[in-house]
Amino acid sequence: MANQGSKGLRASVLGTAVSKSTGTLAATTIPLFTITGIVAVTSLVGVVTTAVTVANSYKLQNNPTVGATKDLCAALDIGTTDSPVGEIFTVTGTAATALILGSSPITAEKIVLPAGQIESVSAGTDGVILWYLTWVPLTDGAAVTAA
Repeated sequence: MANQGSKGLRASVLGTAVSKSTGTLAATTIPLFTITGIVAVTSLVGVVTTAVTVANSYKLQNNPTVGATKDLCAALDIGTTDSPVGEIFTVTGTAATALILGSSPITAEKIVLPAGQIESVSAGTDGVILWYLTWVPLTDGAAVTAA
């Protein structure tokens, strides 16, 4: 029962939750989430589940169905100084701001995104990050699913 209360509270404050693992990071771009319609992302948090131990310039980007791909954060080397299991990453949605290491407050700012995908862009070859995203629809029928 306590779990249902936590889910309800999270949903009432942050919206619907979805999660997706990167799998073992490789020097490639992979889709994490697919967006239908227009949504407001209320939080986007990554948790390292397998340590990142090699140099890795890492970022997230939005690849819309229509228009140009845009960074959700600037790239950050998450591996030269190891990112251990349990390390938390967050984004502000400002392209010039790198991933934020460690916990950060959830602000009133929302990241408004169109139909398309949120992608993981990695230059390294080890580690796994589990991404959690919460969102609310801004257009009828809008949704976010794990890609």
